[in-house]
Amino acid sequence: MDHFLRKASFSSGSKSIVRIIAIGAASAGLLYLNNNPDSKATVKLSIPTILREHLAFQGHPSFVSSDHWQFGKFPLFLSRVDPALAGDVAKGAPVAVGDGGKPSCGCLGRDFIANAAAKIAPAVVNLSVQQDLNGFTTVRSMCSGTIIDADGTILTCAHGVVDSQGRQLTTKGKIDVTLQDGRTFEGTVVNSDLHSDIAIVKIKSKTPLPTAKLGSSSKLRPGDWVIAMGTPLSLQNTVTAGIVSCVDRKSSDLGLGGMRREYLQTDCAINAGNSGGPLVNIDGEIVGVNIMKVAAADGLSFSIPIDSVSKIIEHFKKSGYNYISLWN
Repeated sequence: MDHFLRKASFSSGSKSIVRIIAIGAASAGLLYLNNNPDSKATVKLSIPTILREHLAFQGHPSFVSSDHWQFGKFPLFLSRVDPALAGDVAKGAPVAVGDGGKPSCGCLGRDFIANAAAKIAPAVVNLSVQQDLNGFTTVRSMCSGTIIDADGTILTCAHGVVDSQGRQLTTKGKIDVTLQDGRTFEGTVVNSDLHSDIAIVKIKSKTPLPTAKLGSSSKLRPGDWVIAMGTPLSLQNTVTAGIVSCVDRKSSDLGLGGMRREYLQTDCAINAGNSGGPLVNIDGEIVGVNIMKVAAADGLSFSIPIDSVSKIIEHFKKSGYNYISLWN
């Protein structure tokens, strides 16, 4: 790490000495005091680069903007430590990052949520299901989805795009798909399964489509950061963040009958319209599909783990992407 060395030469003035010592203590820097009566007294203060931009002397700019100051009665001189030496001394020390840079120490930068959201946002879509009734077009439902293949394959939730009629599923109506960049397409449901609540919608585009990468939900742990994206209450391009509360919340815990399922529980804020949208890790990868929340509580949201979704997608692919099924 690049360090700066501050050197103060003085003959008197205890208050100025105290100021220098206070800066060293507050900045977790290294302070050296030479009080040999046979030589001129000196104070050397070494301050890490991580803090040098945030420190300033009274009446003077920050350390990095000058090579010489008058600090109280003491002239202060700036000299750069040899980079090789500094690197050896501070090897492995945490490094601050700015403007979205990725820290080398494995720490999270200040923009880690924004960066992850920006990575996947172009592939997150809004699905609006419309139906004509007596000459009037009405919106029956609205949900979210994610483009997972450049051929126009969109991953979303089944309850947002299909209806159940006995043992048969039918599409709810015309599906308008809107991308973040404003492009709109007409979507077609090619696969759906109400038990898993997963559906595949296809769109056709003559221009390249953004895609999102599938991650791994098995690597998630309680306390991991996650991001929910989608179109809650028709508010497109909405991003919320939270943590994983539970990685294997059973459907029986939620009072859900039918086939046994496990969900990711998070405290991300989701609402009507978020269903089908992606749950994203800090690398911008899909780790779940947002499905539901507890209406009478805050911070209780649930997603289908992407590892389970991947198995369902493979099953869909074997069927040829050409049928809608109520049963697995």
